[in-house]
Amino acid sequence: MKNCVIYCTVPNEFSANLIATTLVEENLAACVNIVPSVTSVYKWEDITQTDSELLLIIKTQEDKFEEIENKIKSLHENTLPEIIAIPIIKGSEEYQNWIVEKTS
Repeated sequence: MKNCVIYCTVPNEFSANLIATTLVEENLAACVNIVPSVTSVYKWEDITQTDSELLLIIKTQEDKFEEIENKIKSLHENTLPEIIAIPIIKGSEEYQNWIVEKTS
């Protein structure tokens, strides 16, 4: 069992709810947390930008990454959305099993 957490920032609440709901309804994610306010500082086209965004914390299986990435890209408003996966190294066995059950 290899589960992971995927981080994805979105520009607004509509996008957050659309992506989160779609991923869960399509059994791509077991759970998506929507963190309401993060400030992102980054360079885009050689200009430093500062934006207020929401953060999606997506719990899923590693082998779902490509499908989730494609789904996010199809729904996301930004040209280059942040989609970063981090493996779950340790975690409650029951919770890990629940992730697998909900995404199978």
